[in-house]
Amino acid sequence: MKLFRYVKHDGVYPGMVDSSGQLRDISAHVDDVSRACLSDTELARLCELDEHRLPLISTPVRYLPPISDIGKFIAIGLNYLDHAEEAGLAIPSEPLVFFKPVSCISGADDPIVQPPHSRQLDWEVELGVVIGKRARYVPVAQALEHVAGYCVANDVSDRGFQFQSSQWDKGKSSDSFGPLGPWLVTRDEVPDPQSLPMWLEVNGQRRQEGNTQTMIFSVAEIISYCSHYMTLDVGDVIITGTPPGVSMGMKPHPEWLEPGDEVVLSICGLGVQRHVVMRYEAEQA
Repeated sequence: MKLFRYVKHDGVYPGMVDSSGQLRDISAHVDDVSRACLSDTELARLCELDEHRLPLISTPVRYLPPISDIGKFIAIGLNYLDHAEEAGLAIPSEPLVFFKPVSCISGADDPIVQPPHSRQLDWEVELGVVIGKRARYVPVAQALEHVAGYCVANDVSDRGFQFQSSQWDKGKSSDSFGPLGPWLVTRDEVPDPQSLPMWLEVNGQRRQEGNTQTMIFSVAEIISYCSHYMTLDVGDVIITGTPPGVSMGMKPHPEWLEPGDEVVLSICGLGVQRHVVMRYEAEQA
């Protein structure tokens, strides 16, 4: 099942992608795609809806982040061997955990907004994991039972900000640096999260192409690891690292994102994101 949230002129609505790829409104059955929807019981109820009786969404939609009330936004760095090598950084012996603020989360077609002092704007296609059942000290073998679903993520980064100190967070945290979606794809549609092809293009040029099978630490290992250091709550999102092909790895000269650039990215079965880079404009009083 593929769930999403979208904007109409009079508010925010929940939707579902039907078996033929058409968009259906499910607002008669649930108020929003929120933490309350993510239990196995509630997802099973939504899955039993007769999709042919659901209203078609006839106009193009602006996708919002696929969950309304995300809790923690956790990220894993250097989780693909060849990406760590291209970055010139040591191969981690355990998952490298950092956090992105929920204020950076945006939708699948929203612009990437370049901060006024940003000069090294970069991209990272990543698999996002949405927690559906509280996880605390979870064994690897049981970790995937705590997943509600998966989504596409772009860990937008400014490398200048990122490497000003040993703390990566400020290079990962600006508004619009965390696009998620377009859909939340439930785990029954992703039987093996370690076999998902992914790619990213900038202005029509393929920059990243990889597969989750080359992760250093699997999704299950990441969930288990994180659960030993923090409680993972329903609605938390973990993004799991990126394959090679980021601007930072280009030799001899990186090609940083600039206003007007278009970034398109996808993970097999999870949908497509499209973003145009724009300059930050100060809010008018």
